[in-house]
Amino acid sequence: MEKINSFLVDANSWANWPMFILLIGGGLFLIFYSKLTPYRFFGHAIAITRGKYDDKNAKGDVSSLQALSAAVAATVGLGNISGVAIAIHDGGPGVVFWIWMTALIGMCIKFYSCSLSIMFRGEDSEGKLQGGPMFYITKGLGKKYKPLAIFFCLSGIFGFLGVFTANQFTETFMSVIEPADSLFAMSDFNWKLSVGIVLAIITSFVIFGGLTKIAKVATAIVPVMVMVYLVAVIVVMVLNASQVIPALKLIITEAWNFKTIVTGGFWGLVIIGVKRAMFSNEAGLGSAPMYHGQSKNDEPIREGLVAMLGPFIDTILVCTFTAVVIILSGAYLDDSSGIVMTLQAFRTTLFGFGDDLLMIIVTAFALSTLFTYSYYGVKCLSFLTNAKIGRFYNHYFVIMIVFAAVASLELVKNLIDLSYALMVIPNMIAVLILAPKVNAAAKKYFQKLKHEQA
Repeated sequence: MEKINSFLVDANSWANWPMFILLIGGGLFLIFYSKLTPYRFFGHAIAITRGKYDDKNAKGDVSSLQALSAAVAATVGLGNISGVAIAIHDGGPGVVFWIWMTALIGMCIKFYSCSLSIMFRGEDSEGKLQGGPMFYITKGLGKKYKPLAIFFCLSGIFGFLGVFTANQFTETFMSVIEPADSLFAMSDFNWKLSVGIVLAIITSFVIFGGLTKIAKVATAIVPVMVMVYLVAVIVVMVLNASQVIPALKLIITEAWNFKTIVTGGFWGLVIIGVKRAMFSNEAGLGSAPMYHGQSKNDEPIREGLVAMLGPFIDTILVCTFTAVVIILSGAYLDDSSGIVMTLQAFRTTLFGFGDDLLMIIVTAFALSTLFTYSYYGVKCLSFLTNAKIGRFYNHYFVIMIVFAAVASLELVKNLIDLSYALMVIPNMIAVLILAPKVNAAAKKYFQKLKHEQA
């Protein structure tokens, strides 16, 4: 595992810069190129999400609200709860500021990429309607760009593994339950292996198609759990109201700390922020367009506006709340990282049982994320082969859950960081080349809207 990890660290140092330039540079270009369109129509995006403009005759499988819920359910989860803790551990409180900046840029990227997912939909080998980067690359840019789509899918086969979720769920279980003391004596490794196997079995029941009801239940539970999590965090903030403003001040002042202890100094700090933001809201990654591409919506711009709300809910709201709790509880000063740091923050601020509450929330998030990620991976393998072979991805997905449960957080984090950086490269190249098509469609759409409202 150490050998794999050192390879991943080296590979990451190569992939970081192209990812950073395309995500931040490309994102800033899109903001100016769009003349701030997504931000100006924020209210309209909320109206669409509420179903005001739903078209019953449109093609697709799910409503825009369901697509947004599914994409938010896949992204609000351990990325927000432990991803933020990892960022603060690696880069100090100032890293949260760079997470915010990336999220604001990410809103514009999501607007473009999810508009494209409706504009260039494709079909798999079984004739089912599909969307996502591989389709807007091949249909929007033409056959000669197919290697980009293949590169995206190959990276996705690793990026969409549920390894981070499985790893952090196992850490939560070990930290809260302390099974060797409270259940029965067994080595930590064996306990982690057991948790991994149980998690793999539960996931198998769902993703091998037998228990669609459980998947529906998980999707229903996630919004409730997001609410419970937000209420818990707000309670902590109200109880410690005097420390909320100092915590936010610390985030802003530390963001510009050029003498920061972070590896790689100031730019190291920014890159950690960018990576964790991308991990939290998936903007620029290309996963959300796969969901939004199946919306019952024939209006690309409308879908793009709905999708843009994802990074706002996920990162500007949820990540900020988590960060404030971690900072005001003082947990960020400990040497723990990941979920253990967040558990510590909740334990100290919520009357000693906050970590138990977080354990329940994490369980719901972990299961829903595992169900949704396997779906992304199947799509990638289906595109590379066909829909029949694509389903075999699930076998590999389940085996990797067990591996992740016993692997170190470092190894899992580096594997996901590398895969994500590699997925951003082809996706952002395609989004930037196809941006004029989105602008042309946006111009038409807003003229029509003005006409209807007149």
